[in-house]
Amino acid sequence: MQKHDLRSAIDSLKTFSDELIETDEEVSLDGELTGVYRYIGAWGTVQRPTRLGPAMIFNRIKGHPEARVLIGLLSSRQRIGRLLGIAPEKLGWALRDSVNNPIPPITVESDKALCQEVVHHATDPSFDLRKLVPTPVSTARDAGPYITLGMCYASHPETGVSDITIHRICIQGRDELSIFFSPGIRHIAAMATRANELGRPLPVSISIGVDPAIEIATCFEPPTTPFGYDELSIAGALRGQPVEMVKCLTVGERAIAHAEYVIEGEIMPGTLVQEDQNNNSGCSLPEFSGYTGLAYSACRLIKVKAVTHRKNPIMQTCMSPSDEYVSMVGIPNEACIIDMVERAMPGRLLNAYSSSSGGGEFMAVLQFKKSRDTDEGRQRQAALLAFAANAELKHVFLVDEDVDIFDANDVLWAMSTRYQGNVDTIFIPGVRCHPLDPSQSPEYSYMGYDRGVTCKTIFDCTVPFRLKEQFARSEFMEIDPRRFAPGLFPDEGKK
Repeated sequence: MQKHDLRSAIDSLKTFSDELIETDEEVSLDGELTGVYRYIGAWGTVQRPTRLGPAMIFNRIKGHPEARVLIGLLSSRQRIGRLLGIAPEKLGWALRDSVNNPIPPITVESDKALCQEVVHHATDPSFDLRKLVPTPVSTARDAGPYITLGMCYASHPETGVSDITIHRICIQGRDELSIFFSPGIRHIAAMATRANELGRPLPVSISIGVDPAIEIATCFEPPTTPFGYDELSIAGALRGQPVEMVKCLTVGERAIAHAEYVIEGEIMPGTLVQEDQNNNSGCSLPEFSGYTGLAYSACRLIKVKAVTHRKNPIMQTCMSPSDEYVSMVGIPNEACIIDMVERAMPGRLLNAYSSSSGGGEFMAVLQFKKSRDTDEGRQRQAALLAFAANAELKHVFLVDEDVDIFDANDVLWAMSTRYQGNVDTIFIPGVRCHPLDPSQSPEYSYMGYDRGVTCKTIFDCTVPFRLKEQFARSEFMEIDPRRFAPGLFPDEGKK
């Protein structure tokens, strides 16, 4: 089934019995919706108890009678694989191929843009983002309602090159949003900085509720997608057809034509806003690390000009510590690592996994094959390349080809039997990483001279090549288990 928008993706999930559930029970956006989904299918770094389960649609939203809310669309590799038509273990490789074979987006006329079926102008006295866009508050400490899956699209004020990224966006008032740019290489942040230097507002569109290929592609970062590379081209390659864009109605930018919602606005020059100005909680929202983020004192301000949406729109949201975030950022990170290592030493890296326990950012497992004596040591070079591919990566585990990188117990087995701490640990101290890890701070370590500076570590759990025969796993007879227990393996081949 071709997935060209969010609704066709939902229809695709409905063909599986275990991927989507709906409820007609009315739900509040003030902590209740995310509180429910914690138990249904969040997983990731969410506080236990939680579980990995189906996506969920809430059909009755308190205060928003015409809207529905979807959460958890991309919360499992299996679900993403089904949506994209790719085996879950091959997703990193498939995304890597899409980066190298891009299909650029195209612009369509407004009469073909479903995202503009209904239009609300900010000049209307009744205009209010809080009433128009059903945006959840995750916890009582949140700075406000956060748009967690807004595809921000902007173009450089001088060169015109475009970029799409997901940022932390908080509704601050009837027509105002704050946008947080995480320190580091963020292309839209660079565009906003240049526009600010020129004294100009930066037009931006925020598309919410799009097809899965766009959401995954949006999470790529440099060096894999350098400045000037429009990540929507990756989505085009994944879909086999270009993403359709449409000109915004009130600002000089484009938006995703089949989005459920589009917010049109401008990042204002010379204007900064306190993220928690409405409640002074000191907090932002739960982050991918599993901890609540600190409110930022100097967010950029977006002045909203209009909201457009489809009839009976579906709001899409995400819990940042959930496996949905892990999948969205982790799989592109895997593709970046695979691409970097494959270019340097083809054929040796078999796979990579940005694990759930690292929030998709902090930890990666690399499956490396040594075929000759001279491959010894190259596994550690691969780990160094992984750090170069993903600046926010903190820990790399190296394992052999007989280890299932997607099974934490198997990785820990390799660490238990193929690793000696004083021999196989490589420390790289004093490297810039990510400020959302609370251990990366001067308060935690006397060697941490700034927040976001860490010791990056390689755990080499591979067998020395000369000893491979001594570390062979016990082998069992290859049998097709479906003959004996067909109900356990209805859709699987020989094991």
